[in-house]
Amino acid sequence: MNHVISHLLSVSMSRLPRRRVSLACGIAMLSLPTSGISQSVPGPEILRQLRGFREMGSVLYIAAHPDDENTELITYFARGRNYRTAYLSLTRGDGGQNVLGPEFGSEIGVIRTQELLAARRIDGGRQFFSRAVDFGFSKDFRETLRIWDRQQVLSDIVRVIRQYRPDILITRFSPIPGHTHGHHTASTVLAMEAFKLAGDPKAFPEQGLQPWQPKRIVWNESIYQTDDISGAQQVHIDVGGNDPVTGEPFTVIAGRSRSMHKTQGFANFAIPNRPGPRLERFQLLDGEPMKSDVLDGVDTTWGRVHGGTEIGKLAEEIIAQFDSQNPAASVPALLKLRGELTALPTSDPVVTEKRGQLDRILQACLGLEVQTTISQAEVVPGEMMKLHHSVVIHSSTPVRWVAVRYPGIKPPIELGKSPSPPAPQKTFPRLPDPQNIELLPNQPRTVDSTPTLPTGTPLSQPYWLREEASPGMFQVDDPSLIGRPENPCPFPVEYVFEIGDQTLVIPDEPVKITTNPENSEVRRRLEVIPPVSLDFATDVALFAPGTSHPVAVEIVASRADSNGTLRLDAPQGWSFSPAEQSFHLKTIGERTQFTFTITAPQKSDTAKIIADAEIGQAHYRAGRIEINYSHIPPILLQPVACLKAISLELKTLGHTVGYLPGAGDSMAQNLAQMGYAVRILDDTNLTLEDLQGLDTVVIGVRAFNVRNNIGSNLPLLFRYVENGGTVVAQYNRPDGLKTNDLAPFELHLSTDRVTDENAAATFLAPDHPVLNKPNKITKADFDGWVQERGIYFPDHWDDHFTPVLAFNDPGESPLKGGLLVAPYGKGYFVYTGLVFFRELPAGVPGAFRLFANLISLGK
Repeated sequence: MNHVISHLLSVSMSRLPRRRVSLACGIAMLSLPTSGISQSVPGPEILRQLRGFREMGSVLYIAAHPDDENTELITYFARGRNYRTAYLSLTRGDGGQNVLGPEFGSEIGVIRTQELLAARRIDGGRQFFSRAVDFGFSKDFRETLRIWDRQQVLSDIVRVIRQYRPDILITRFSPIPGHTHGHHTASTVLAMEAFKLAGDPKAFPEQGLQPWQPKRIVWNESIYQTDDISGAQQVHIDVGGNDPVTGEPFTVIAGRSRSMHKTQGFANFAIPNRPGPRLERFQLLDGEPMKSDVLDGVDTTWGRVHGGTEIGKLAEEIIAQFDSQNPAASVPALLKLRGELTALPTSDPVVTEKRGQLDRILQACLGLEVQTTISQAEVVPGEMMKLHHSVVIHSSTPVRWVAVRYPGIKPPIELGKSPSPPAPQKTFPRLPDPQNIELLPNQPRTVDSTPTLPTGTPLSQPYWLREEASPGMFQVDDPSLIGRPENPCPFPVEYVFEIGDQTLVIPDEPVKITTNPENSEVRRRLEVIPPVSLDFATDVALFAPGTSHPVAVEIVASRADSNGTLRLDAPQGWSFSPAEQSFHLKTIGERTQFTFTITAPQKSDTAKIIADAEIGQAHYRAGRIEINYSHIPPILLQPVACLKAISLELKTLGHTVGYLPGAGDSMAQNLAQMGYAVRILDDTNLTLEDLQGLDTVVIGVRAFNVRNNIGSNLPLLFRYVENGGTVVAQYNRPDGLKTNDLAPFELHLSTDRVTDENAAATFLAPDHPVLNKPNKITKADFDGWVQERGIYFPDHWDDHFTPVLAFNDPGESPLKGGLLVAPYGKGYFVYTGLVFFRELPAGVPGAFRLFANLISLGK
């Protein structure tokens, strides 16, 4: 444990309900109305926690993505059997689409991380992840294992098993390949390997973790996969029932949990309520045989722990005598149980976890509430923070508040002594009166303090995004973070209490509490930010070789009087002027834009150019992205502020493009980067006049899935084409279409896709204008594509359409529906499932050249 600063809370709390008591040491104490602190845990919920403490059984569910997990089974084990239950999702869903907004890639991965955490808060499970990247749909688990670093992902699964110590592993998918996502099969293949290796001390010794061997690994069948594995034992479990605390059916709770996957379209998800048992079927994959239950032969009592039998007996007695109307009556027995638990060895991580669980139960029975609020949720390293520590007890049990500790601050200050040498925390000298605070029922006590956030505190950024990822793996420098769903608190807080002869430490973290427009409480964690944030006006800039043009960088002050120098960091061959520019931002929120002229090399090239602000001796390169959805906490991302600069031969025809947005992409910005004027269209009141002067209309991704009026406006768009315009429609899902009339001719969508981003392109119509004008398209234009070639290709179409390109994944027949062009009247209608929405933001040169040809049709 880190050195701590301990603050002896020593000022007598006489009747001063709303008056601030000023102290020379910079700490003030006062009383507040009880309503200012959260309410106690209800008695029935404490009883559930006690039963969870008593049970030692544990389950680890393993699959590939957010939403793969069986929330009904997790609910049953966590709330029905009170077992330690967790879900290990190998990826964070980075390769999926977002039905709610424009985020994809790493941003949707962060969103789906929070959606999984929201789901676990409902169903009662815990959440883990590996470092694997969801790189998009994979048809073959062998391809998945090639792109992932197989050994690293395997190591991550073993790490989670050794840390969490589950009795059994449950996979969602069959190990038999086919009929599902390659990531799915790979998750089970790796889970089966990890099952054997987790108990082998020779496997991954660098982890420094004790081996752990689960008893068995089983496959939880689904309606999508029901293969019988030859010779596998099978059991059925009825997972029906009601939550003993709320009375809700497990199916209702599980449905609410699954509905947290809102970016995947599950916002209104509910599990159908059907009569009879709700059977889940399991097949044994490896390990000891089972007869009637997946935990057959597992000792789920404290008797499995050396010296733990007495712990189990005491827990049973507390449960039997527990009074939900008077939880505090159990405190003496809990303190006795806690003393016995302290005597057990500390080497068992499950026992350590149970100690924390028992402390939370004790806190709940005491009705002891703590809360740390901060005036500003965003803090720059080296700044003082205004923290407000609140404590209240709702029972009459004698409790003394001894200290508040900040484990992340060094060096320590001993209780009642001044630091020597002088500590940087000048706001925390010795308190004048070394007495503890006796807490009285329903009389809050508070402390205001101003500690300094250590200067070395890293900026807030999800730990798996701090380094640049490979196509298949996130890079994580700190092994202790691997498996965690999110970052630990940057400034942890500990409240220290004495209850009789025992010390209770309650961990906490600073939060800022506000209300949203719906008058709901929003709790925002402490965020560590730089004094300024940087942002290029565009993520991608296109240059003809050897040419120059201006690029704007915006700098925004997070702190007043931010003075410094702004520079660019460019690779060899690229130049910019001026070399640097000075800035002075007087007020918080002030923003200024600086223009640099960037010159591209004489050859085709792609470069990453980074903005750098120097203030004093420190360099800051962080951008700022805020993501807000009502079903998850606010998200702040601070990636490196960079520009993808591309030197390429790009010709365009036409001047003005209309853009009808779909479910969310950056197409409007990408068109502007190509030099087009962009007019945003709205299908709620679209008229022929709106289309006048447009050279081409581009329809955003999944527009036919999300735009309610698009069907009624198609005749207008078709007339526009007939009069000489061009319409380029991007991909749509075949399910949930607002209209089946996608084009002026018959066109049928399928789930066909090409997942290999390096799949060879076959030119089916090499003389077609799409491949020749104004840019001559070659095989080289399909180099460097990311994630995939295309998705949801049409599988049959009218003869008026010309298929232009064909692609195929290894071992499959070529798919010809990725790019279809049909003349209609004087114009052209284009339908494409090629993933331009991924390639253009990624700065893929050939994708820009091909899309320019689509826009230029008929010009």
